[in-house]
Amino acid sequence: RKFRRVAVPVNPPLEDTELPLERRVARFPYVPADPQRRDARCQEVYNIQVQALAQRLSASGMKKVVIGISGGLDSTHALLVCAKAMDALDLPRSNILAVTMPGFATSTRTLQQARRLMAVVGCTASEIDIRPSCLQMLKDLGHPYANGEPVYDITFENVQAGERTNHLFRLANFSNAIVIGTGDLSELALGWCTYGVGDHMSHYSVNASVPKTLITHLVRWVAESGRLGDDGAQVLLDVLGTDVSPELVPGGADDKPEQKSEASIGPYELQDFNLYYTLRYGFAPTKVAFLSWTAWRDREAGAWPEAGHVARNQYDLAAIKRNLKIFLDKFFRTSQFKRTCIPNAPKVGSGGSLSPRGDWRAPSDSESVVWMREADTIPDETPKG
Repeated sequence: RKFRRVAVPVNPPLEDTELPLERRVARFPYVPADPQRRDARCQEVYNIQVQALAQRLSASGMKKVVIGISGGLDSTHALLVCAKAMDALDLPRSNILAVTMPGFATSTRTLQQARRLMAVVGCTASEIDIRPSCLQMLKDLGHPYANGEPVYDITFENVQAGERTNHLFRLANFSNAIVIGTGDLSELALGWCTYGVGDHMSHYSVNASVPKTLITHLVRWVAESGRLGDDGAQVLLDVLGTDVSPELVPGGADDKPEQKSEASIGPYELQDFNLYYTLRYGFAPTKVAFLSWTAWRDREAGAWPEAGHVARNQYDLAAIKRNLKIFLDKFFRTSQFKRTCIPNAPKVGSGGSLSPRGDWRAPSDSESVVWMREADTIPDETPKG
């Protein structure tokens, strides 16, 4: 068979090799910028989480849940889901046994937010100071902190996370309840959780396929809906204004957290972007970086969700590359073993799930070499012709 060849002249802009996309790439792939679509997304996600938890309670014959409340973003949203699930089952919200557990680094701000939140939700609220039991554990280990030395290593952090989870599970045993996990999809992707007896574990994890950027908008959506009244809306807005921190390392004299999650794992807005295009489409690092640069290089270009509420950041190619490499190494090399044994959780949305029983299956002993090698080919700045 003969083919006819048709010559088509192509005149690329040789003086500028950026070749930017003509279309816009959304900065927040999990969060629509259009208000109506965003409200519909929030409504759908919220309903999926609520109905999934209600079904789990019905299937297990349980009528009570236990949940740890830190005064931070994830546990706040998980508590809202628990409250709505109780309403859906015609059970009193007092069946939610909510516990805030201050440790060595808990700030006054988050502790007060936890107390206020539990009060407006109407759950059964309690407070357990975990410092005595943590100190006993540190003494048993021979840890320097038990002798007054300011050593704040991973063991020091994980002792606190473990004590909190241990208390929750024993309270659930004692109360014939199930423990509700609060960790989100972004944390699972990056392994930002304490394995086993820590915030990694629960009986049912309502947030496990909801990324951090979407949880932020879900909490604001509930606040603006008036579901919790004026007092409830205010505490939700206060939570949204709080730096994301595990609060496991004591801060300075100003009672502010020493740790900020994004200082260690990168901005969640970038990491959620990386997660979406890696998990949903399987794009190579170079393509993810190009799309990210297209979306984030100019704060004045494109639509933003919720004017005035979202920090209008922009990132150059060097920052995009640096944070993408953090994501790739943590996602492919260091975190899969945590995801192979995560609790049951509802799948929310088409952005993907990291459950080994669903969307994502990978060996726990894998390496990130191939992805990191390609990421190294990304230039540190945009090339010019």
